[in-house]
Amino acid sequence: MSVKLSKILNEIGIKAKAASAILNTASSDQKNKFFDFAVEAIQENADLILEANKIDIKEARINKKDEAFIDRLALDKGRLHGICDTLAEIKSFQDPVGRVLASWDRPNGLNISRVSTPLGVIGLIFESRPNVAADAGGLCLKSGNAVILRSGKDGLRSATSIVNSLQGALKQSELPKESIQIVPSESREASTMMLEGLNGSIDVIVPRGGKSLVAEVEKSAKIPVFGHLEGICHIYVDEHADQEKALSVCLNAKMRRTGICGAVETILVNQNIASSFIPRLIDKLDDEGCEIRGCNNILKIDSRVIPASEEDWSTEYLAPIVSVKSVTSINEAIDHIKNFGTGHTESIISENKDKQLSFTDSIDSAIVMINASTQFADGGEFGLGGEIGIATGKFHARGPVGINQLTSFKYIVRGDGHIRA
Repeated sequence: MSVKLSKILNEIGIKAKAASAILNTASSDQKNKFFDFAVEAIQENADLILEANKIDIKEARINKKDEAFIDRLALDKGRLHGICDTLAEIKSFQDPVGRVLASWDRPNGLNISRVSTPLGVIGLIFESRPNVAADAGGLCLKSGNAVILRSGKDGLRSATSIVNSLQGALKQSELPKESIQIVPSESREASTMMLEGLNGSIDVIVPRGGKSLVAEVEKSAKIPVFGHLEGICHIYVDEHADQEKALSVCLNAKMRRTGICGAVETILVNQNIASSFIPRLIDKLDDEGCEIRGCNNILKIDSRVIPASEEDWSTEYLAPIVSVKSVTSINEAIDHIKNFGTGHTESIISENKDKQLSFTDSIDSAIVMINASTQFADGGEFGLGGEIGIATGKFHARGPVGINQLTSFKYIVRGDGHIRA
């Protein structure tokens, strides 16, 4: 590992640690001023950000990145407007720091309170979505945390341009500009150092990207990790489904944006409605340019279907491809999800309340939906003001990781000269 890079990363870590100490006691008003300045900065620097993004996209095409990747990387005026909307929404949320989560009195007169606190310094390693820099910067700032961003090389110019705008807003709001930093290197060694914690500077790592990235982070990290390996999301279309509703939901869940972790990858259809529903579903998907891979029963219904292999049921396509399977019952659907799911998001389409309850009780994913597109698996759509990621683990944070999930807590014990016998 180069001495120069090691020095740069350690300095970033030291500055982030110092910034987090200041953020820990920053007032809500001071933090909220940042968001007003940040929106102004993004708007004023829109041309610079988009120009940097054009260069990133050009190089990504030279490097033969597919269209799903390009879509995740691309920025335009509409997406910049979305970034500003997210920042404004994060500002509107109640400050999570210092909230009394619970309070009780003991028989001996002691009062005990559980109070929310920031995590400290968050390291975020992400791949191609430059908007993640703004989302993470805003969420971490609001929750009193400093953040160190490590962008994939394909979006580094775009993300750096956004971070420059955010740092300008930090200075205007009289907060340390080191509250939001980005690693100025494409080297994988930078990620390795972050996973080791930068000599104790980083408190938690959040990976945002594909399976290989997250797997490597979870394998190599020496500090706590929020993350999920894959988003193999399922929709089960029950025999009691409203078929018009089911068609609309399935099409949206697959084709709205195929390259996000909330896109459905497998659709399970009850065999009792397969003959009437499957041809209509395939018509809709085929019209949108989606490739359909199906089990033997689905192949018999429509000749446009490609045979599915066993590997398809455990594949996150992130592309206009979907696997479709006929199941005999809701129990078979649940068993399939338990066998091949990744604990991200599953949905049932059914008008039967008992079937809905059976599904939500039996499925232990981070997000379970009823009659809704899996593309709603998003912190912003949950009203959380965006997200730093989707966590599929069961400790500390689960589902969209928003401002409240970026806090821990401490106990404050109040006495009056109490001593223990």
